[in-house]
Amino acid sequence: MSLYWIIFIGTAIASWVVQSSLQSKFKKYSQVPLPYGMTGADVARKMLRDNGITDVQVTHTPGHLTDHYNPQTKVVNLSESVYNSCSIAAAAVAAHECGHALQHAHAYAPLQMRSALVPVVSFASQWVMWIILAGMLLIESFPSLMLFGIVLFAMTTLFSFITLPVEINASQRAVKWLLTAGITNDRTTGMAESALRSAAYTYVVAALSSLATLLYYIMIFLGRRD
Repeated sequence: MSLYWIIFIGTAIASWVVQSSLQSKFKKYSQVPLPYGMTGADVARKMLRDNGITDVQVTHTPGHLTDHYNPQTKVVNLSESVYNSCSIAAAAVAAHECGHALQHAHAYAPLQMRSALVPVVSFASQWVMWIILAGMLLIESFPSLMLFGIVLFAMTTLFSFITLPVEINASQRAVKWLLTAGITNDRTTGMAESALRSAAYTYVVAALSSLATLLYYIMIFLGRRD
């Protein structure tokens, strides 16, 4: 079996395990209610207020676990299952996304680096596979094309690794605030932390997969393909 297929199958299995764990924990902790009937939207707005952030909007977006913070528009987008839910899972996700808003407000360096890479990564994601494929076919006559593809893919790999501290830090901010604000207690804080840890694992798998694939392409370029 070639190295590529080992990477592909291993990544697919790891991704499935992590996604299954995330879905299971989200479903489980979605059954644990928050005190005072607070929804995910309520939690998000309170966290922003408590941290003196008044220029960020909280809204809802279609889909399941599609929650994200947009630093360009300063909007915390919560999925319907988080926005309207009065559960520990919803509170954890909402607080995590507000953690990104706090990072933005405080000029958190890794977030700034990731934002700066967005235009490059957007271009790379659209063209990199076509360029690498063409580079493989023309590697003998036009090796520079393969090298260009590798550089583009390296940018996406760098983006994946810069994303890790951004996501982990946002979760740390979320868990700390949930406890100090009285949204969670000693028992439910662990639940929120567990759910966010599972979400972080998805980024770890993605980063390691990207790195392994990048190394494989480099091996091809250097003429050491299995």
